[in-house]
Amino acid sequence: MLTVVACTTRIALSRSVHRHRPHLHRYARRHHSLSSKLSFPCPLWSSSFSLCLRNPRSSPTSRSLSTTCSSASASASTPPIAPRAPPMADAGVESNPLLRDFDFPPFDAVEAKHVRPGVLALLKNLESDLEELERTVEPSWPKLVEPLEKIVDRLTVVWGMINHLKAVKDTAELRAAIEEVQAEKVKFQLRLGQSKPIYNAFRALQESPDWNLLSDAQKRIVENQIKEAVLSGVALEDGKREEFNKIEQELEKLSKKFDENVLDATKKFEKKITDKKDIEGLPAIALGLAAQTAVSKGHENATPEDGPWVITLDAPSFMSVMQHARNRALREEIYRAYVTRASSGDIDNTLIIDQILKLRLEKAKLLGYNNYAEVSMAMKMATVDKAEELLEKLR
Repeated sequence: MLTVVACTTRIALSRSVHRHRPHLHRYARRHHSLSSKLSFPCPLWSSSFSLCLRNPRSSPTSRSLSTTCSSASASASTPPIAPRAPPMADAGVESNPLLRDFDFPPFDAVEAKHVRPGVLALLKNLESDLEELERTVEPSWPKLVEPLEKIVDRLTVVWGMINHLKAVKDTAELRAAIEEVQAEKVKFQLRLGQSKPIYNAFRALQESPDWNLLSDAQKRIVENQIKEAVLSGVALEDGKREEFNKIEQELEKLSKKFDENVLDATKKFEKKITDKKDIEGLPAIALGLAAQTAVSKGHENATPEDGPWVITLDAPSFMSVMQHARNRALREEIYRAYVTRASSGDIDNTLIIDQILKLRLEKAKLLGYNNYAEVSMAMKMATVDKAEELLEKLR
């Protein structure tokens, strides 16, 4: 059971991270049902299953010793000992939870004051690791994919922790701390995605005799990494690459502001209900939450049985109403409030959306595409034409 939770945590963290990171693990994560002969124990701190992948044709010994997260979790009596994160050689390691080795993310220990020193120290270490990889890289899975993924994965997990805390425990201090280091984080991700030595090594691996020794999952990871590097601007000339990087930095700022506006709009909305008929159908746990929210809003005498009840747009409250409330008018009101968050008044994302669309078009043109939809589809099995055809069918 412990291992199952660990694997679930790992996947959830990887989904909370923003753009720009190489998607070495995208295919492998979707196909985690690969035979246990293809995998080794996964580090619990990892956000990627590609760290677990090895060449299935490497040796009979390695095959017999290998195991997946899922197969390891089958035996609760003998839980696997997961490798820890690589040690961070920095003076702040002992005191900063973001830089410690850990099996599970130390959410309870991370505070806003840890973000700036922790992320900057992490980026410094990862920059050194990247420089070393560029000096020693070889077009092979163990000399290219594995060390690169460790760099990507460490940043993915740490940044994912920070953004998850922002989503569930938002404070002005945490927002300010993230804003201080965001540009440096994006700068490193662009540096990583535009690394010519790594890009050339991936292409060389694809053309080498070792290519046929890789599993289908490994081949897909390599192919996606080559595509991702191109979409990250690795093939752009110096002037265009500089312009591309400015656009990416600005898009990251706009995305952060967009998310914060949605979060603020979510917090701002509340609906007080005093008539018990209006909340018919809600289960006891939802009524308890609504009464507890009412107490926190100043209604000290609120109870689950007699109210008043306060409905918010936070997921537990919103989903309870949408799934269980018999009052159709209430469901419509809450739904409309949810889907129109940050779209009017003093919290309005309209101008931000316009800016994002403009910059995305500029980015697409720099990469040689007609529009951003083509950029988005470049890493997908779907096409723009097929997507438009589907939308027309749904009208």
